[in-house]
Amino acid sequence: MQLQQASRKNAKIKMALQGASGSGKTYSALLLAFGLCNDWSKIAVIDTENHSSELYAHLGKYQVLHVEAPFTPERYVEAIKICENAGIEVAIIDSISHEWEGIGGILAIHSLMSGNSYTNWAKLTPRHNAFVQHMLQSPLHIIGTIRAKQEYILSEKNGKQVPEKVGMKGVTREGMDYEFTLVFNLDMHNQATAIKDRTSVFVGQPESKITPETGKRILQWCNEGETVSLETANSLTERINDCKSLEELLKLYYEYPLQKKELKDAFTKRKAELKQATSAS
Repeated sequence: MQLQQASRKNAKIKMALQGASGSGKTYSALLLAFGLCNDWSKIAVIDTENHSSELYAHLGKYQVLHVEAPFTPERYVEAIKICENAGIEVAIIDSISHEWEGIGGILAIHSLMSGNSYTNWAKLTPRHNAFVQHMLQSPLHIIGTIRAKQEYILSEKNGKQVPEKVGMKGVTREGMDYEFTLVFNLDMHNQATAIKDRTSVFVGQPESKITPETGKRILQWCNEGETVSLETANSLTERINDCKSLEELLKLYYEYPLQKKELKDAFTKRKAELKQATSAS
């Protein structure tokens, strides 16, 4: 054991895309993956959705690993290991929900077990946790898709208990979203909102469609420990000075989270200049 300075250099993102059927989870995950590695051949989809990932083969020559029932935690671990051994850089697990609610998944296994229902979870929880831990400790970038369904609660109206919609809930074990560094929720217009963001890259950002640029921003966060080259710094300084409005400057600031510290003075100076120009006019 040896103490060393904390650094995110070469960190691998573990993130999830959650949404209802038709919200664009697989398509968005592929765009994210390309932004993370810029090489379609280094992307693999662990497909539990009956070959649905191949609907987007026009995007690029990514790899597909088809996984069929039973969707046990061990089969998911095996699939991730295959990707690791094949030199893949980004693995998309499409979807994680089957490990919980699919044929042969945790809930199905639990329903077939004899004996005490409560104590049976003591046998199943370690299996689920082993899958989660392998995913989190994998040397790959991992993007998991999670199915979502409408959640209801019972509310009293006119003396009667009636169901009331309270939003969408991911189809996976309770608390699974806490395991990821970043979680996007996708609506039926394919608009993404960060509902959990330990990177702080997307905090306060309006909903938007996911593009490869989204993946590039995440990659920059992962590599934030790296030093910015003189050439890159000079190029970005020129772009900062060319900004014509505070909105344009703010957009550039959020586009390059890696360089915020190195270029803080340039951003601050240009911000003051733009504010002064706005006041004068």
